[in-house]
Amino acid sequence: MKAVLCTNAQLRVAEVSAPTPKAGQVLIDVLRCGICGSDLHARVHCDQMADLAAESGYDGFMRPHQDVVLGHEFCGEIVEYGPGCRKRWPVGTRVVAMPIIRQNSSIHLTGLSAAAPGGYSEQVVVQEAVMMAVPNGLSAEKAALTEPMAVAWHAVRRGEVGKRQTAIVIGCGPIGLAVISMLKASGVRTVVASDFSPSRRRLAAQCGADVVVDPATQSPWTSYTQRNEFVRVPDLLDLGIGTMERLQKVPKLPWWHVFRLADAVGAMPSGPIVFECVGLPGVIDQILASAPLLSRVVVVGVCMEVDRIRPAMAINKEIDLRFVLGYDPGEFHHVLHMIADGKVDPSPLITGTVGLAGVENAFAALGNPEEHAKILIDPKSQAVTP
Repeated sequence: MKAVLCTNAQLRVAEVSAPTPKAGQVLIDVLRCGICGSDLHARVHCDQMADLAAESGYDGFMRPHQDVVLGHEFCGEIVEYGPGCRKRWPVGTRVVAMPIIRQNSSIHLTGLSAAAPGGYSEQVVVQEAVMMAVPNGLSAEKAALTEPMAVAWHAVRRGEVGKRQTAIVIGCGPIGLAVISMLKASGVRTVVASDFSPSRRRLAAQCGADVVVDPATQSPWTSYTQRNEFVRVPDLLDLGIGTMERLQKVPKLPWWHVFRLADAVGAMPSGPIVFECVGLPGVIDQILASAPLLSRVVVVGVCMEVDRIRPAMAINKEIDLRFVLGYDPGEFHHVLHMIADGKVDPSPLITGTVGLAGVENAFAALGNPEEHAKILIDPKSQAVTP
């Protein structure tokens, strides 16, 4: 079969042996495969990523000298079951799968390991246990975005955003756009999107952002109606003194119960939930310095360089800092059905399609934020430009 191999940061189309499904595995024909920002990073920074993964306990991440088939955002059709499968769906059924597979008793990341070739190919092997049928006649284009949308859904869930709270998305690349879509799908009323790129700001509005900001001319922190938010520590302390003075004017009032009640109903001061979707050095520290007190910062962007933050700044403002990765099977399944049921529409993210021969051009195009957000690969297409 044909596949796109990545070796020493070079991409090339090659004839490779068609994969054979082992026990518990399924062979599928690839209908569409998304190009992820992780693929762009892995092409040129895979040694760094592999070293970090090894420190975290996974030693199977791709290395530059290896021939690797990238691609972990895919939709396909069942071709063949391996031994010991349950065979829940007939051959020809359209499916998606989480990009993890068991090879020789080890777990590998599909499309990011030489041991688990990915979806930049005509066929790919998936693990039956994490394969799911595509419902409601959902198109292959939209189904292929289940994986990145699941990443966004996991981030939103970890952010614990209330519908009346303000969410601020810093960076409107593909993952930022997916976060915006998922925030609106979960019912958050005020979503602020910030990006320097006019094209990405337009896509953010299409994804449902209520306020879209060019940070070169407007601060995202002052672009919305603030409720119970404070930028300066003295203002918050002054509120505490003023509140106590008013409460103590009421005879025999158990003021401590009033505080507990206010906390229970969400009336206490709080900051916005901020999603960092840029992944460049310095951005986290900028957010810590600029965000209101008591904000919650969810780091979704993957910074591959050593970064620097000032913990004392976060401490002084009592900012909650969370880091997120991936999703669980329940979230993946839920997102697939959210897309199929029309509760969230990933279409604005899709800005182009290429065949296998166009993957290198697609990588180049994705380097310009004004051109594209998400490019899909159609292995049967002859298109060489997105």
